Amino acid sequence: MDEAYDVVVVGGGAAGLSGAVTLARARRSVLVVDAGQPRNAPSGHVHGYLGREGTPPGELIAAGRTELDGYGGRLAVGTVTSAAKDGEGFVVTVESPDGAAREVRARRLLVTTGLADELPEVPGLAERFGRDALHCPYCHGWEVRGGRVGVLATSPLAWHHAELWRQWSEHVIVLRHGVEAPDAAQAERLAARGIHVADGPVTAVEAAEDRLTGVRLASGELVPLDALVVAPRMTARAELLESLGLRPEPVEFGGEVVGSRVAADPTGATEVPGLWVAGNVADVSAQVVVSAAAGLRAGAMINADLVAADTRDAVEAYRELQRTHFEQDAWEERYRSRPTLWSGHPNPQLVTEAASLAPGRALDVGSGEGADAIWLAARGWRVTGTDISTVALDRAAEHARAAGAEIAERITWSHADLREAPPTAGAYDLVTAQFMHLPTGPRRALFAALADAVAPGGTLLIVGHHPKDKRDGGGPGVYLDMMYTPEQAAADLDPAHWEIRAETRARRARNPEGEEITLHDAVLVARRR
Repeated sequence: MDEAYDVVVVGGGAAGLSGAVTLARARRSVLVVDAGQPRNAPSGHVHGYLGREGTPPGELIAAGRTELDGYGGRLAVGTVTSAAKDGEGFVVTVESPDGAAREVRARRLLVTTGLADELPEVPGLAERFGRDALHCPYCHGWEVRGGRVGVLATSPLAWHHAELWRQWSEHVIVLRHGVEAPDAAQAERLAARGIHVADGPVTAVEAAEDRLTGVRLASGELVPLDALVVAPRMTARAELLESLGLRPEPVEFGGEVVGSRVAADPTGATEVPGLWVAGNVADVSAQVVVSAAAGLRAGAMINADLVAADTRDAVEAYRELQRTHFEQDAWEERYRSRPTLWSGHPNPQLVTEAASLAPGRALDVGSGEGADAIWLAARGWRVTGTDISTVALDRAAEHARAAGAEIAERITWSHADLREAPPTAGAYDLVTAQFMHLPTGPRRALFAALADAVAPGGTLLIVGHHPKDKRDGGGPGVYLDMMYTPEQAAADLDPAHWEIRAETRARRARNPEGEEITLHDAVLVARRR
């Protein structure tokens, strides 16, 4: 197992697997921890699940696990023995069947531990439960239609259960097991539907050849049956949730307490931040399809919560980047981290545009290690090379000296932040800025200052990474809003004062893996009239 996941799902039944698959499809890292003991394991088939009618429970779980694996989710066979809040997330202890324990971290937790069916203490009942001792007519009614159905009456709710099961069979008998005889009104309703009442209590549930044969009454009478209806007390498996501060609340039906559940809002979110529940632990009446739907909804809402958290973190990182990344200290560190950052070749767009220009005064903005300034000086330009990094300027000066004294003499290296100290207006015949990627506001202000520095008849050349490459899934590691189209670079230039060419140009390059790719440059060439 990995040490950390976006979500740990506790319980691998319909709710847990559905939530986990939803999250895995949302490209979240998910770990499902499941002990492999689903509540419906004794049942032969799942019913009421559209498209999965009659599927054996084990087959449904196996299919869900396969889907989870196909989307990159992880499964751990075992139990979660503890969980504790850890900031916005959780530390979860997972114990495998051999007793080995391991801690993993989860940003969010989805608990789908289900419920325990607490049965009346009648000998032989537990062995038949889920097979022919039944509790849900929508799960099992069709399979016993027309058969002899007994209702084990342990509370007044039994009269309602008897009327409900009468829909599936004309042969329903209520077996009084600690409940008072029906009152006159109820007796009339039962009689009208042909529902019989037998005095109990029931002392045993009997079977032969692995099939229910009937129930034995205290009188010794054997009541032959094909199915026995029992109303278990449905208790949420909430020990883990209680350790996190969530106490189950009673569930009532018809004035009777029939079980317990852990409260949550309709999405499954609990009052503990980052903790969701789904399935029978939160809804005792949920059938398999309802639990699966609840898991899907909880998974979707957990992903939405994580998206909000990811966005918040990204905004904080973005603000920190804007605060520090474009400042001198960050650039000094970047240059110090490697002996060479750039290729040492002049920018191809500069070569294309400046090769035919008569040499004059040039301003090379963000000159880095000096390749553009040196190329211009070699063609006769008097160049001012500016950069925010002293390390870069030292390297550039060294490269210029290596290119020859005549070239080095034509270049003045200037340590400057042009955002704070704009260049002299109208001072340059060529102002060139290659790949100056700043947030939109500071970038527009800088480009305006560079345009002001162009002398009449001079040229402004701005080259940047086109956002097309980023939108198409490639491109450099630059925030999308810090990239620009040539039209955006030209937007603040007045055509009355400038002759403007704004073009997108393709060029071949190599990615970090050494593969040849096509990149697109945003190129603005503007001549001041």
